[in-house]
Amino acid sequence: MKVSHQFTYLTLITLKKLISVLSIRSKHKLSIYLGKILFSFLKIRRRVAEENLKKAFPNWSAKKNNLILKKAYIFFSNNLINFISFPHSWKKIQFSVSGKKILENSFAGGKGIIMITGHFGSWEILGKWLGDYADLFVGIAFRQKNRGAHRFFIEQRELSNTKHIFKRESFDKMYNVLQQNGILGLVSDQDAGKRGVFVNFFNIPASTPKGVALFHINKKAPMVFATCVQKGPLKYRIEFIPILCKVKTLEHITQDYTLILESYIKRFPEQYFWFHRRWKTLKV
Repeated sequence: MKVSHQFTYLTLITLKKLISVLSIRSKHKLSIYLGKILFSFLKIRRRVAEENLKKAFPNWSAKKNNLILKKAYIFFSNNLINFISFPHSWKKIQFSVSGKKILENSFAGGKGIIMITGHFGSWEILGKWLGDYADLFVGIAFRQKNRGAHRFFIEQRELSNTKHIFKRESFDKMYNVLQQNGILGLVSDQDAGKRGVFVNFFNIPASTPKGVALFHINKKAPMVFATCVQKGPLKYRIEFIPILCKVKTLEHITQDYTLILESYIKRFPEQYFWFHRRWKTLKV
């Protein structure tokens, strides 16, 4: 590991120790402070987020866009602070869960579960709940270029019994999770380039990963969409929705769960990660 990457890891470990001793109120204040700095001064990916919001909600005023974007910066600052301070930040968390029976029924088939979510809400908290709930929960993840940051983030996620398979690893590993009747988790809402399948996202064609549809078509494992909406400083609402697509094609399956994600974003736009170039690849 490069010296700079080692420094990143040690810095994150130090931040974890410092943030973990803060009270809930202090973490909340820190989130607001950090969010305002990112929004007003550093403006990290602000232009990308502004363009995305305009595309998704063309009838909104500039004032409303700015308000939602400011809230998004604060929301994801809070997510990051809570994630860095795992497992301390798990204390006193309150969950309400809808659709737990859907998971039980899906496991009964013995083919595992293909779990789909997006960069929406508190997806790291969702991973914590699933890691505690399931005998085997494996998320498909990207390897970060900075090995220090990569090590830290993976270690934090694995505190809750979450396991990982990385992009470009053998598909046999991924299929094996389903064969063991485990949960295979995919975050499926980033631009997938020319290899993706185009579906409508806010009525705009968006290149979307094919993985979910391919796993289902090849293994017939049930598909479940999952979200974790933050309702308060320590309150989270987890919901599971079955994907019961009648037409088993890449396009129809991908469109079905993308529409579910879109419906949540419309209700809680400040909890969506608008900072990805979601419509980067144009449909020819």
